[in-house]
Amino acid sequence: MTPRQRAALKARAHALEPVVTVGQAGASEAVITEVDRSLAAHGLIKVKLAGADRDSRDALTATLCARTGAEAVQQVGRVLVLWRPRPDDEPI
Repeated sequence: MTPRQRAALKARAHALEPVVTVGQAGASEAVITEVDRSLAAHGLIKVKLAGADRDSRDALTATLCARTGAEAVQQVGRVLVLWRPRPDDEPI
């Protein structure tokens, strides 16, 4: 993803609210399924991550991206922006 594409996705994600919250159980199968379903429906989503330290949130981000085929656009604190292109989306 180019920096220009990343900036465009960040701008689109600014007004979004988190649609999935990852709790203390981490990246369970239910969470992965819900993130995958939300990405299929919206393409660009925000995910709220629980976890006290940065390392555990980074590990959660890597797990979510690997299991759903999404790309992390931005992570600010406990909020993660994920993007996965949909076939019917217009190009960035």
